[in-house]
Amino acid sequence: MNFLIDECLHTSLVQVAVQRGHEATHVTYRGLSGVQDWNLMTPIREGEFTFVTNNAKDFRRLYAQQDIHVGLVILIPNVPPSEQRELFDAALDDLVMTPSLINEALEVGLVEGEIEINRYDMPVEG
Repeated sequence: MNFLIDECLHTSLVQVAVQRGHEATHVTYRGLSGVQDWNLMTPIREGEFTFVTNNAKDFRRLYAQQDIHVGLVILIPNVPPSEQRELFDAALDDLVMTPSLINEALEVGLVEGEIEINRYDMPVEG
């Protein structure tokens, strides 16, 4: 997969993806720091990036408006970089078993100290 990591997450997530055999870059590396969320959708679509963010509210809404996309990964809650890496690593583990995220979102969070993964259609079918 080819990941674009949002500026709300640490740049070290790029290395986590690369070490697992994926392509990855960070919003700051592409000169997109400070760009409004809705303006990130064009480079996300054009680069065919699976976007990784902590900004669930805005990107759920933006992805719900897309006819087709290669996937969204949401890491919740807002945690220090070491825990971000752990959550992202869990997402990558899930993607080994089911590698396609086309028109799906993958949320990885902490619930009572345990990692919980939720995958769902985005936009929601029906």
